[in-house]
Amino acid sequence: MKKLILSLLASLALAIGMSPARAAEGGVPWDRFEVSRVTDVTALQNGARLFVNYCLNCHSAAFMRYNRLRDLGLTEDQIKANLMFASEKVGETMKVSMDPKQAKDWFGATPPDLTVIARSRASHSGTGADYLYTYLRSYYRDETKATGWNNLAFPNVGMPHVLWELQGQRAAKYVEEKDHHDPSKTHLVFAGFEQLTPGKLTPQQYDAAVADLVAFLQWMGEPVQTTRVRLGVWVLIFLSIFTLIAWRLNAAYWKDVK
Repeated sequence: MKKLILSLLASLALAIGMSPARAAEGGVPWDRFEVSRVTDVTALQNGARLFVNYCLNCHSAAFMRYNRLRDLGLTEDQIKANLMFASEKVGETMKVSMDPKQAKDWFGATPPDLTVIARSRASHSGTGADYLYTYLRSYYRDETKATGWNNLAFPNVGMPHVLWELQGQRAAKYVEEKDHHDPSKTHLVFAGFEQLTPGKLTPQQYDAAVADLVAFLQWMGEPVQTTRVRLGVWVLIFLSIFTLIAWRLNAAYWKDVK
């Protein structure tokens, strides 16, 4: 039995070590996403606007209907006027008109559906929102790539930087450092970004916009998550009170039993 438990623990450790974490691939730690934005209606509305303008051109959200955006305080008229570009009815799902075969020819792979992207990217390196927040802020110019872009969090990414007009164009700076194990060898280490052209937003504004977009992606993966958490708190309170009552009743029933 002891050997079986040790084998299971070893297998679990191996599986964790082999998990396809982007931080391990890209060699950069994931920045922490501000979770409180998922409950900020203004941030979610701005994230929805960014999503339909910059993401929904290539990526679908086939498990999310437009009318679900009413949960963000929007009316159906507001949704139709500002957020619907690929559908006619507010009850339809967020789909794209791009042909999957053409998308694969252009990008090397069909752009994934983004409905649950924030949940699917979670790993031991952080949450899926942490990864997306880091990924969308790690693009830089690389003329050796077909798209002209590369990404620190996802090296050799096939997706171009769709938000470059907001962020501007940047180049990655590297410095040579001696190998700690072999001083005769050197390797390149990332030393920051160099701004080549300005964007429409300042770096602080861009980070805030990306945080809003990631908040919407996180919300879209589970729109009722805030309700679930709120109900969970009340359930735990109820169970705590019930446990106390059951404990005292048990003591009362057995007090005369020797």
